[in-house]
Amino acid sequence: MGMIDEPGASRHGLRAASAMAVALLLGLAGAANAGEVAVAVAANFAGSLARIAEGFASSTGHSLKITAGSTGKFYSQIVAGAPFEVLLAGDDETPRKLIAEGRAVAGSSFTYATGVLVLWSATPGFVDDQGAVLAAGRFNKLAIANPKLAPYGLAAVQVLRARGLAEVVAPKLVTGESIAQAYQFVATGNAELGFVALSQVIGTGPGKPVGSYWRVPASLHGEIRQDAVLLKPGEKNPAAAALLAYLKSAPAKAVIQAGGYRL
Repeated sequence: MGMIDEPGASRHGLRAASAMAVALLLGLAGAANAGEVAVAVAANFAGSLARIAEGFASSTGHSLKITAGSTGKFYSQIVAGAPFEVLLAGDDETPRKLIAEGRAVAGSSFTYATGVLVLWSATPGFVDDQGAVLAAGRFNKLAIANPKLAPYGLAAVQVLRARGLAEVVAPKLVTGESIAQAYQFVATGNAELGFVALSQVIGTGPGKPVGSYWRVPASLHGEIRQDAVLLKPGEKNPAAAALLAYLKSAPAKAVIQAGGYRL
């Protein structure tokens, strides 16, 4: 028995096939246009950037190649020719310097977050809400990030000076290359106390830190403005420009605030 071809059904099938073809072509175009961005990020912001990367990938199709470390060390690497395309610094001075030296694109820098400094101990109840534990001196080691390389380390030194404790505490200082290493000194018990970023202390999930901390008043140290900048190797990479734009979006800002930063 022959089958009757209904015109309406035929047209519907053709429309469906056309729609599928368009969707397939768009998907292939999206995959073809997807790119990767080599990002150097201040150690304190690495966790937040990992979460931002998920939304960025879903929104744009682009992916991030993330390297975390100290801003000062990244500056040296960039000067030496490291192929980073975007720098998410732990300060605002380094991006300005890179632009002045012609190593970053003029007009591309902006503040993506303002850091919050805390004095943290892995031991619950060890740190009071006024930071008096510093003057009490009942600790053997105090961890800070290298003040010459890491803005959070410089802020820690400024706090000690403001409290008149710089000389008293100096013999007890343990200096890490980055804020991540300073955090590890405290987390592993090699130091009872440490100046770290609030973002490291209020992490979520199974690895959420325990202990006690003092949120240092911003009046005791310089503002920790963290700036992003487009580096010269990323000038012609659309994915790099897309990342900088995404950092200004509402979804990214929500992650940044939830991570313990001020906008």
